[in-house]
Amino acid sequence: MMGLDRNTNTRSRDYLEGMLSDYVGGKVKGKPQKSTSARLVTALTCLQFAFAVYATFLLYYMSPSIDLRTKPDFTWATKIAQQWKQYIIPPHIIGHYQDSASLVRLAEIQSITPSEICEHEKIDFEQKKSNDAQMIKLKTELYNEVLDFQSKNIGTETLAQLMAMKSKWDLKGPNRPKVTVILNHFKRKTLCAQLDTLLQQTLPFHHVWVLSFGSPNELSLKRIVDSYNDSRISFISSSYDFKYYGRFQMALQTEADLVYIVDDDMIPGKKMLQILSHVAGTEKYKNSVLGSIGRILPFRQKDFTFPSYRKFRSKEAGLYLPDPAYDITLDKIVQVDFLSSSWFLSAELIKTLFIETPFTFSTGEDLHLSYQLQKYRNAGSFVLPVDPKDKETWGDSEHRLAYVSETTVIFKDIVQVRDDQWWKALSTGYITQWAAMHPQKIDALFYAHSVDEVKALAPLIEKFRSTVGKKAYIAVSGGNFCPCEDAATALKWPKLVCKERRFKIFDLAVGALSGISNSEVVVLQGVYASMKGLIKIHNPSVVITVADIDPNVKKTLKMATETNGNGTTLVLLPRPSISKVLWMADLRTTALPNWNRMRISINIITQNRAHSLTRLLKSLSDAYYLGDEVPISFNMDSKVDEATIRLVSSFDWPHGPKTLKRRIIQGGLIRAVSESWYPSSDDDFGLLLEDDIEVSPYYYLWIKYALLAYHYDPQVSLPELSSISLYTPRIVEVVKERPKWNPTQFFKNIHPNTPYFHQLPCSWGAVFFPKQWREFYVYMNMRFTEDAKKNPVQIPKSRTNGWQASWKKFLIDMMYLRGYVSLYPNFPNQASFSTNHMEPGAHISAKDNVVKHDKSDFEVPLLKEDFRNFLPGGKLPPASRLPSLNLFNMPVSLKGLKAAGAKLGQDVIGCNNATEIVMVDHQTGLPARCARF
Repeated sequence: MMGLDRNTNTRSRDYLEGMLSDYVGGKVKGKPQKSTSARLVTALTCLQFAFAVYATFLLYYMSPSIDLRTKPDFTWATKIAQQWKQYIIPPHIIGHYQDSASLVRLAEIQSITPSEICEHEKIDFEQKKSNDAQMIKLKTELYNEVLDFQSKNIGTETLAQLMAMKSKWDLKGPNRPKVTVILNHFKRKTLCAQLDTLLQQTLPFHHVWVLSFGSPNELSLKRIVDSYNDSRISFISSSYDFKYYGRFQMALQTEADLVYIVDDDMIPGKKMLQILSHVAGTEKYKNSVLGSIGRILPFRQKDFTFPSYRKFRSKEAGLYLPDPAYDITLDKIVQVDFLSSSWFLSAELIKTLFIETPFTFSTGEDLHLSYQLQKYRNAGSFVLPVDPKDKETWGDSEHRLAYVSETTVIFKDIVQVRDDQWWKALSTGYITQWAAMHPQKIDALFYAHSVDEVKALAPLIEKFRSTVGKKAYIAVSGGNFCPCEDAATALKWPKLVCKERRFKIFDLAVGALSGISNSEVVVLQGVYASMKGLIKIHNPSVVITVADIDPNVKKTLKMATETNGNGTTLVLLPRPSISKVLWMADLRTTALPNWNRMRISINIITQNRAHSLTRLLKSLSDAYYLGDEVPISFNMDSKVDEATIRLVSSFDWPHGPKTLKRRIIQGGLIRAVSESWYPSSDDDFGLLLEDDIEVSPYYYLWIKYALLAYHYDPQVSLPELSSISLYTPRIVEVVKERPKWNPTQFFKNIHPNTPYFHQLPCSWGAVFFPKQWREFYVYMNMRFTEDAKKNPVQIPKSRTNGWQASWKKFLIDMMYLRGYVSLYPNFPNQASFSTNHMEPGAHISAKDNVVKHDKSDFEVPLLKEDFRNFLPGGKLPPASRLPSLNLFNMPVSLKGLKAAGAKLGQDVIGCNNATEIVMVDHQTGLPARCARF
């Protein structure tokens, strides 16, 4: 070097002296001679001024604010410089010495070649091989399980099969992709090896960007890049260390189609760009990130916790793929939870990495990339297979630098950070391979956007979690909205639940995600993406939140529950109702998704009892409706009075649409009731109420609970159930003597408050099922007669045989003949969900009604407290344990009821009186055939 420095100084000195001598010789011709010293001073002064001007323009051009790529117009500066140059030094002298200097500099540059300055990493160790037979067995078993699952569910291909797939990119055709390769270097001496193999790729790269952020080797790295003298290879450096995310930030600037980000420990084979580009251009893998090394995150242990991903001698700790230490090589493409050391993906996908602020910038960019891509783009991460006989297909042709150990995560504190990071991802909807292979099934997933909402939901959460066999978790918005620790405190849980790797509470961190933004878009995007993932992982029967949650969040939750198509139902509960529906936790998991399926309409029959109607409407308004839409209709005969019309017209019903219907011609009670409702679907249920009825605040809860338990549970088969009564009778209505009857006393040996099935339909508050109501319409049409004695159905010993103008008489006949029953409540003192005030009307106190009615036999107390406390075991019993009664309040099995109807043999079509009853088309209600029972 010293010699080189001396030669340079000598050339410079000769250059200066030659300029001076030529200048002096050229200017003094034909003029008086001046002293030698004066001429020399003059020449030096002019030369000094010329250098000053030259240096000024040179510094301006070198300024970082000047972008030479834009070709700015500096012609004005050029003209000035040329004019000054002519006054100072003749052009021929300048050109002569500039050419000489250029030749000197060119010779110096050309003398630097990669072979002279490249340093290579010395690999003087062999790949580690495990001799732990148990670990080899565990790792191999887990890998085979993963591969078998993926082969069956998404399909896995060999390298040859991948290359045979149709791709949008063509190596030789017009659709050759542009690939930008990004190499990030710090201390390793592998840059030359990487550049050499990239220059020999079967698919040429578009650009290579060599990054040096805070590297102590920056100057040597730059010299290496310069030595290659390739315009496609650029060197980008910074004294600040942008760490692992900097290379991805640089990737945002590329104009290429694809980006290949490679660690400094990877020496890709010469066919790698061709293979990666081809696979990335296939329809199946176009929305993916591809690589050569990946990891499958931990599986759940037997104690329902998740281990560290670096746990030793643990199958559940996951896999590192490929893993030469355990002889695990990849001959088929494998989906992993994140990639390491290299990432190949569409340039469009890179921006996804920065949607959420990383858990930490100190490590974990590999996991964060895969997590964000899946969460927001439904993109997978895949490790490509290799040809073991062709190193040029390997993502790392050395197979030792990268594979020997995960050098960035061998320290305990880094392992802890990465454990926290992947658990955070799994808790916010990251569908890992464990989650895909082992789909969970829980009963309920609660969501709370604020601490107040957590407190409101707390009783139901606690009920679910304390019920044997039930699973329920809660997700909270996190951040400034509802931190996990505050939610845990509200639920009276230890704050440790926010740290342990066990499913219980999920902090979505959307409050932190929004930062200082005033836009709801960021929050809604975070809630949707996280809840969509959690729902897919845990498959809850219901997602439960408060009805008054932010409207935009409500829409987001609705989208998340509907997107997966796994049958999850969004339940929006008004806060006052939450403590009243603790029985939700007692429903089967299979029944819960039907929460919103039924539509219960209220159908009121009224004419001229405005005072009674006012009482009924008040009781209906005071009831709990769980946020359901409940339509209400008023059915008025032609003789309706003015007060009733004014009342129904002014009545405000906030729970659903209100409909008014008025007959032109007086029809009487039989038409008023039977025509008050007709089902629009098999999920449309009709509650029929005369205006002298009053209901309990809990009546709707009883209907909904019973429907979900006995009608909408796929595990319950109860085709005999045709209605649900709100009322508990105190007398045996169909017997002439009408004896008093107390079900609490009657069923004391089973349970004093067990609900029961009864063959008698209720006309004082009952919900009728759509299929049987259609059937009833057809039956009554076929059997209706003005003269009751002409009715062909005569039930032995039943006083209903003589009833005239009674819709209930025809319903009793049909239920008796076909073995249908109604569900009745049974509580102390015959407290019910409805009562009949026995006020004068079409039947009560009618002139032609010879039967006298004692009000105390019909008017029962209304339930004013939670009925769940009275039920056997605090919940509705299984349908198989409910007792059943015939029309005369005698215990008879459901099969026995059918046998009695068949024996009577008076249905609309003839069947075998011993073994068959009539079956109908439930869509039309028309009798179809006889069937054995």
